[in-house]
Parts: sequence; C-alpha cells; structure tokens
Amino acid sequence: MVVSTPLRRSGSRAGLPVVPRRTRARPDWPLTSLLAVVWLVGISVAALAAPLLPLPDPSTQDLLARLQPPVGFGGTLAHPLGTDQLGRDLASRILAGTRVSLSLALVGVIISAVVGTSLGIIAGYRRGLPDHVISLSIDVQLAVPFIVLALIALTLFGTGLTVLIILLGLSGWEQYARIARANTLRLRNELFVVAAQAAGASPARILARHILPNEVAPLLVLMTLHLTSLVLLESSLSFLGIGVQPPTPSLGNILGDARNYLQIAWWLPVFPGAVLLAITLSFNELGDWLRDVTDPTTRGR
Repeated sequence: MVVSTPLRRSGSRAGLPVVPRRTRARPDWPLTSLLAVVWLVGISVAALAAPLLPLPDPSTQDLLARLQPPVGFGGTLAHPLGTDQLGRDLASRILAGTRVSLSLALVGVIISAVVGTSLGIIAGYRRGLPDHVISLSIDVQLAVPFIVLALIALTLFGTGLTVLIILLGLSGWEQYARIARANTLRLRNELFVVAAQAAGASPARILARHILPNEVAPLLVLMTLHLTSLVLLESSLSFLGIGVQPPTPSLGNILGDARNYLQIAWWLPVFPGAVLLAITLSFNELGDWLRDVTDPTTRGR
C-alpha cells in the first residue's frame, strides 16, 4: 500500500518546493567605525553651529584674561578650555578653526576628485596620445614632493585662500586619475560597454551611464582617505605660517601660535592637537570600513 504525502504549498502555488528567500547581507558597523562617524558628525555640527553657541567671539582679545587654564585646572566656565596668549577663548577658536580646516579640505577633495577622475577616464577610454600625456603628468606629480611645489607656489603667488584652495585641489589628483584609468581600461572591454557602442551610443553617454557609475565605490573610499591628507596638509602649511593667515583661525595656525607657550600653557597645543588627531583617525577608520564594505574580496570575512 502506497501512502501519498500532501505537497507543501509555497506562496499561491501548490506542489512546488519551498525555496528559502535570500536576504541581502547588511554591512556590519564596527564600534570603532560607529564612533568615528559619531565624532565626525558631532564636531562638524558643532563647528557649523559655533556662532550660535554661548561662546565668546574667536577673535575677541582680552589681555586681562590671557593664558587662563581650562575648567578643572583653575579656570572658569566663561572659558571652558582656557584662553590663549591674547586672551581669546580657546574653545571658540578650535571650533572656528575646525570649520575652516574641514571646509578647505572638503573643497580640495572635490576639486581633486573631479579633475583626477575626468583625466583618468579620458586616458583609459581614448588611449593613444591623451593616455600618454596624462600618464606622464601622473608620473611627474608622483615624482616631485607636493610640499615643495606648494612652498614654491605660495612664495610666488602669496598666501591667500584662493591660492591655498587651488593647491589643495591639485594635491592628490593623480591618485584619482590612476584608479579611474585602471578601472576604465577594464570596463571598456566589458560586454555592456561593447553593446552600447554597437547600439550607437555616444562616448559621452557611455562614460556617464556605463563607466562612471561603476567607479564610484573605489573613488568614494579614496575621497574619504584623501580628506585626512588634506587636513594634515592644510594644518602643516598653516603651522609654518604660509597657509591660513591670522586673524582667521585654523587648527594649524592655532598649533603654530601655541609652540611658544608649551611650558607655561599646556592646554594651548593639547586641545587643538587632540581634535586634529581625532579627525584624522576618524577619517582613516571610516575609509577602512568603506573599503571593506565595497571590496568583494573582503565583504564576507
């Protein structure tokens, strides 16, 4: 005697095997990456909202209150992080300097990404003479230390913000160009690109609709890591006195002013240096997390 077993129903159809649904894996947020994002968002919001906070103006001088220590070390709540050698509130100057440093770094990253990605895609897609010229420019940029070019340019053209933004924008474009060129060389022979060419699509449409969207992930990781380099570059130039000029504060010139008071006012270099260190470490951690998420070879680890 043969006993038949009822078939299980799957959805609205009967007699079909039940196939488990595939759920898309969500990227895990490590604690360090989460803390980095929280810190970057918090310091950015605080820097943007600094004029609305109950803090003194960062440029207001009060010689009677000069070199006051922070709260907990003999200071008052009027100046929670103390004052500098001219009596200016250190907390308000750090927030204002953070706003200036992050703004310059962000503008520089956008310029570098646009210039480098455009040149890299052109070199990889057109090949021939454009590829040779752009590749030679990349090699020259990599061979010459950029800090030397920055010092020469600032000496010849002055230390204005416009010159500084242009220098930051030209710093690191070759990295975007190399990545964009390598990816374009790989993508230009893919079937979807060949099919678009056979269908009569223009080169501009192929680059905008088929090649550029496939290069966003590695370029986004590079932009995050590049922000760290530009923040440090701007701080270094300002520390040397050839970057952002007073009375405009930045993290670099705040540290530059503090180097003469290391023995009598420890808070002047410690607090802005800690903010700069936390910003650079956070950008590096965020970039590493984005690289792990977007890299298919490490996504499942």
